[in-house]
Amino acid sequence: MATLNHIQFEITINAAADVVWQHITALESYKYWTSAFAEGSYFQGSWEVGSRILFLAPSGDGMVSEIAESRRNEFLSIRHLGMLSNGTEDTTSEAVRSWAPAYENYTLQAINGGTRVVIDQDVPAEWADHLSQSWPKALGMLAELCESKRVA
Repeated sequence: MATLNHIQFEITINAAADVVWQHITALESYKYWTSAFAEGSYFQGSWEVGSRILFLAPSGDGMVSEIAESRRNEFLSIRHLGMLSNGTEDTTSEAVRSWAPAYENYTLQAINGGTRVVIDQDVPAEWADHLSQSWPKALGMLAELCESKRVA
């Protein structure tokens, strides 16, 4: 079994929770703030509970996931189940089973006219450094979108 590291990040955004939620989940906004992880990132699928969703790089490779929990403007839990590579989904190989499922959770809490956003993520050890460097940038970009009053 691969070691999963738990990482957590927090930011206060000067915007209402519904604005933050919209920018987290709307495709054009998502493409912007997730470019901190990989330029050209996008998703295919739905944010509804139980729905399958793919998180992809421009090559079409990425993560096979599902929405474990979704409480609009409050909490979102993504269950990462495997990888998509060269058009082939892998949710059963030993390499994937060593870390899957892994969770990525977003908690939104209204505070003082803004929103406290807490990210909790379980990541394979080999991805911990990259994500620990990328999450603060991504959250800064998300805050920029939310605070600029741009519509997602």
